[in-house]
Amino acid sequence: MSKPFIALVAALAVISMIVAGCGGSDDSTDSSGLTKAEFLKQGNAICAKGNKEIEKGFEEFGTENGLENKQPSKAQLTEAIETVVLPAVSDQVEGIEGLEPPSGEEAKVEEITDAAAEAVEKGEEDPVALTTEKADPFAKANELANDYGLTKCGE
Repeated sequence: MSKPFIALVAALAVISMIVAGCGGSDDSTDSSGLTKAEFLKQGNAICAKGNKEIEKGFEEFGTENGLENKQPSKAQLTEAIETVVLPAVSDQVEGIEGLEPPSGEEAKVEEITDAAAEAVEKGEEDPVALTTEKADPFAKANELANDYGLTKCGE
């Protein structure tokens, strides 16, 4: 693949990873939720898995669309975002919402998921906006996830 496409794939993967936060798990220690360490461990594991899925999706998209040595067109970029990034990020947001947050930290987790869901909506309205740092709708969610300790989601 061309360097521009690989850079694009990496940038979009980073965007979705950061936003994603976590994925679902039904494991909890008690009805008061997971400990923060457990929550972060599960969330970061899911983000790492989601990141790999996104990378694989972009590689497949690039191969299927003959982009190995080409920069994607705006239409191809839009399609890649719509078919690879946004569904994966949506799944990850749902995963976060499926984890039982640590007791007393529900509002922090909800703030992350709300920001990510809002960014997904903006991405659905204007997929190409996800490729520019200036208009990055995931900036707030990325910052919140990183600050909370979801480091795999914020790579």
